[in-house]
Amino acid sequence: MKTKQIVMKARLVATMAMLLGLVVTGCKKDEPVSNTVTDIVLANNDFTILRAAVTRAGLADALRGGTLTVFAPNDAAFTASGLDLATVNSLDVNTLKAVLQYHVLGSTINASAIATANNTEVTTLSGAKAFVTKNAAGVSINGAQVISADVPADNGVIHVINRVILPPAGTLLQVAQGNANLTFLVAALNRVIQANPTVGATVTAVLTGSSPYTVFAPTNAAFQATPFNSIATINAATGTNLTTLTNVLLAHVVGGRVFSTNLSSGTVTTAGTAPITVTIGTTGVQVRGTGNGTTNANVTQANVVATNGVVHVVDRVILP
Repeated sequence: MKTKQIVMKARLVATMAMLLGLVVTGCKKDEPVSNTVTDIVLANNDFTILRAAVTRAGLADALRGGTLTVFAPNDAAFTASGLDLATVNSLDVNTLKAVLQYHVLGSTINASAIATANNTEVTTLSGAKAFVTKNAAGVSINGAQVISADVPADNGVIHVINRVILPPAGTLLQVAQGNANLTFLVAALNRVIQANPTVGATVTAVLTGSSPYTVFAPTNAAFQATPFNSIATINAATGTNLTTLTNVLLAHVVGGRVFSTNLSSGTVTTAGTAPITVTIGTTGVQVRGTGNGTTNANVTQANVVATNGVVHVVDRVILP
């Protein structure tokens, strides 16, 4: 009898254990799987550099909450922007945090809800303005193209982009002053501003004012291939040479904020009224003035954002 009771108890315990197991298993199946922005970044192997950046900046928890739109650069975007994992890990944490927040909007915006327009102004979580374009080529932000739109997350949406975007580092003048490869350009601007008060006031308004402009900025090497081949020569410009230098500088300025994704092939009027020709090809953006003949200047660094416009670095001086 006792043996029978022991067997029955054992069967009862086994049955209860099995039922308990089913209940626990059922509960696990009913628990929703977390799919926040952070979860997607952590799980997707195309985001290894972004994952490291988010972790280093301490933003993992912030990207789990709220209602967000994230323009997320994948690994190829970081590499194309000259930012590898070692560089990201060496950045100042506060700087890195501001850069990442510049990719995030505080509301959910699907690609279909974006207006077809150039440079719709949006405010990012960093507090800085960014500019979203939607045209025949698709959606872009500050010239960075969306290559995969509307990746759904529990707390918003992700748009994968092909470049890292950086918040503005100041006015057009301050952007030029902060680039060691544009010291000849800065010297030329300063010479024109100081030597001709009337034209200088216009140039100063363009470079530091609130109205947006686009500057095609020649590198030092580009200037060295012209008669203005040293800063001493630039600083000594007077008379006809100063007029030539002024006209050359004005040929590099276009009204409005024009990112690479806003450009199309054709003729554009510059601040100096001289036209320049823009060519969009498989190798990128090229520009030339009448004085360049058929020789183009190549845009070597596009879409450098300023508070009052955008800079495209070029490898040749544009001649009106």
